[in-house]
Amino acid sequence: MTIALVAITVLVSAAAFRQRRIFEKLLLSPYRMVYHKEWHRIITHGFIHADYVHLAVNMIVLYSFGSAVEAQLDALCAGGVTSLPTLHYVALYFGGMVVASISTVARRKDVYDYSAVGASGAVSAVLFTFIFFQPWSMLYIMGIIPVPGIAFGPLYLWYSSYMDKRAADNVNHDAHFYGAIFGFLYPIAIDPQLLWSFIHQLLMR
Repeated sequence: MTIALVAITVLVSAAAFRQRRIFEKLLLSPYRMVYHKEWHRIITHGFIHADYVHLAVNMIVLYSFGSAVEAQLDALCAGGVTSLPTLHYVALYFGGMVVASISTVARRKDVYDYSAVGASGAVSAVLFTFIFFQPWSMLYIMGIIPVPGIAFGPLYLWYSSYMDKRAADNVNHDAHFYGAIFGFLYPIAIDPQLLWSFIHQLLMR
């Protein structure tokens, strides 16, 4: 499923780069969603990106951690904790995309020219589900500095919150924050007992 999501996103983004009409039709526009009822945008914006760098970063992170999360969900299925692991993965990805956008839509619904694009909310959800299952695995800040997931997570949330308040760039940090929170909580929604597994991993290190 991860490879399929990467492939579809790359193809749709590439098409949107070539044709501005596609880009405009799919981007997240809170104003058009609320006042023109174009609700499809809460999903479609995750398949287009600002440029090839934005696309590459999101897809590399998704590919790097998505397969591991899929494997973990398969293991839960094999252990009898849950069933339909692929359905859970799809719910995690698109649920993260939607939840990550709700705050943006609520805050920006009256701003006619505001728009956002990218799969960052969904990718953040996948990343934080990975951290939930493997909190001591190393993640690399800027691809260089190794940090265990349990330390990376709070740093990521703090940075996203801080940058959202500063509003100093064109990045929707709010989406990163809420997508990450959704991803961390999703396994607990599958089975609350998984929280004890997470705590056990922390204490047994």
